[in-house]
Amino acid sequence: MTAETQLPQATGSCCSPSGSCHDGADAGARAGGVTTVYQVSGMTCGHCEGAVSEEISGIEGVTSVKAVASTGQVTVISAAPLTDEAVRAAVDEAGYELVGRA
Repeated sequence: MTAETQLPQATGSCCSPSGSCHDGADAGARAGGVTTVYQVSGMTCGHCEGAVSEEISGIEGVTSVKAVASTGQVTVISAAPLTDEAVRAAVDEAGYELVGRA
C-alpha cells in the first residue's frame, strides 16, 4: 500500500489530478524537478503513509510525495532541492523519524 500527495489536486480526486492513486511520483519526474528518496522509520500502514505525505507536502516547492510503509521509503519530488532539516521537521511533526536519504 502506498500513499501519494499530488499538488495541486483536482476537485473530487483523492490523490492526483487524473484521479489515480498510482501515478503521482512518475508524473512529477516527467515534468522535471528534483527527486529525493528518504528513509523513514515507524511507518506501518496506509494511515502512516498519509500522515508523512501530508506533512512533507506542506514544504514549499514540494510537488509530489509517495510514501511506502512496507519499505519505509518516501519519494519526494520538488522544484528545488530540499534541506534535510525541513524534511526532518515535517517527518517529526507527523510522528515518525527521518533516518536519512535512502
